[in-house]
Order: sequence, then C-alpha cells, then structure tokens
Amino acid sequence: MQKRINDFCTYLLTERGLSPKTLEAYQRDLKNFYAFLLMHSISEWSLVEQHHIVSFMAKMKDKDYSSSTIYRWLMAIKTFFKFLKREGLILNNVTVLLEPPKLWQLIPTVLTVSEIEKILSIPGSLTKKGARDVAIIELLYSSGIRSSELCNLKILDIDDFTIKVIGKGSKERIVPLGKKAIQAIDHYLNFLSDSQEHLFCTRNNSPLTRVIVWNLVKKYAALSDINKSISPHTFRHSYATHLLYLFHILYLFLVYLQLELQLFGCHFPVCGSLDLFSQKS
Repeated sequence: MQKRINDFCTYLLTERGLSPKTLEAYQRDLKNFYAFLLMHSISEWSLVEQHHIVSFMAKMKDKDYSSSTIYRWLMAIKTFFKFLKREGLILNNVTVLLEPPKLWQLIPTVLTVSEIEKILSIPGSLTKKGARDVAIIELLYSSGIRSSELCNLKILDIDDFTIKVIGKGSKERIVPLGKKAIQAIDHYLNFLSDSQEHLFCTRNNSPLTRVIVWNLVKKYAALSDINKSISPHTFRHSYATHLLYLFHILYLFLVYLQLELQLFGCHFPVCGSLDLFSQKS
C-alpha cells in the first residue's frame, strides 16, 4: 500500500508539476489514512470502502481538527483514488459520491484598511529591519501573494510597477503592485548591499522562511491589539476582498453612467458586457 502512495507522489511531481511542499502534504495526509486502515486490518487499497473513509473523517473530527484540514484530507484521498482507478489498480472509485465538508461556511478573516494601517504603523521604517517588515506587510496586502512566494523573491524580480512571482507548480506570473508597496520596497532597497540576492533576508543574509514571516505577522498583529486571528494568509484574503469591493464600486459607477447617457439618448458601448456581468454575479 505504501508503494502506491509513493507512485502517486511521483505522478504528482512528474506529470502535474506540484511543489515539494504540496507533495509533502499529500504524502503526510495519505500516510495518516494508511495508518488508520492498518488499524482496521485493511491491507489493500482495493478493499477500502466508502464507510472506511467516512469513519476516518469522523475520527479526525472527534480529535477537533478544523474543517479546512478535514477538507484537505478528503481532497487528497479523492485525488489518490482517482489515480488508482486510472492506473487500473482498483475496480471502483469509492470516493466519487463523497461530498467534501461545507468549506464555504468558513468565512476567512479579513482586515479593514484601518486595521492594516494600524499594523503597518508598528514596525517603523527608520531601521533596516523595520523597513523590511513594512515592505513585507505592504507586499503581502498589495499583491496577494503567498508567504512562500514572498520568501523566494529576488531583487531582480522587482520591476518599476510589478513583481515576477514563481508560484505553485513552478508557474511564473507577473503581479502588479500598489503605490504604497512600491514606495515601501524602494525605501527598503536603500538599506541593502549589492551582494544580496534575495529581496527579504535575515540579519545573516539568509533568505526568510515561511515560519519567520508567520512569526513576524503574528508579532505585529499582537502588538496592534486587533482582536482577530491574523496570519500572512489573512492579507491575501483581505487583498481579494478589497479588490472585489473596488470592482463592485466600478460596476455601480458604470451602471449609473449607462443610465445617465440613456437619458440623453446616447448608446453606451459596454451595455452588453454589463448585462453579462450582472447575470454572472
């Protein structure tokens, strides 16, 4: 059974190009499920039935694991069984009819603009460390990138108005930056030596890790006295939420402009696209 897990991880690496961290998570989740099956005398993947998976999920729920963690486990198991069926290693995919937990009921933590400004006011920018931390927080909020992507940024990835990001599956994308993030990065760059390659480093010039960024955000969140659970990913959620709000404001403005022009008998060229947008909303 362990060999099939290894084969699956090789498939994810070679054919789907998933990152080592994602592979690690898949392997860890499937090993937990594998250990559960051995406790119930299940020694072949073809012997697994739907109720075994449901029992495993229920056990994890009883251990107070979050819905997001249980959701991740189920997605790993479903993907794995899809692989087994494709390879002809099982006759039936018992996960097909399994519905994931209602993850959409979990509302992510989102910061207001004033709360973000409060956090940004704490580090200060007169020292190299303070300028670095302000640039990190501004960049997380302005771009919506992941903390792992932030840690991998190099100075040469920074352009006048954009950054080059290497995301999951080694996929490259160009991300635009807001004015404040650009100013914060420009100020921070004044403290750096010519020999530094990565954008964000420790005092020993080693690239930051996700753990360091996580601890950094947690420290400033605690000092800000904001009564919310804040992590680097919170800035990603806040970025997406605020961006969606701005798009909504723009949409309302265009609707208002359309109505005003119609009063004067003018044809509004984006009328059709607005109707299409409203149907999809």
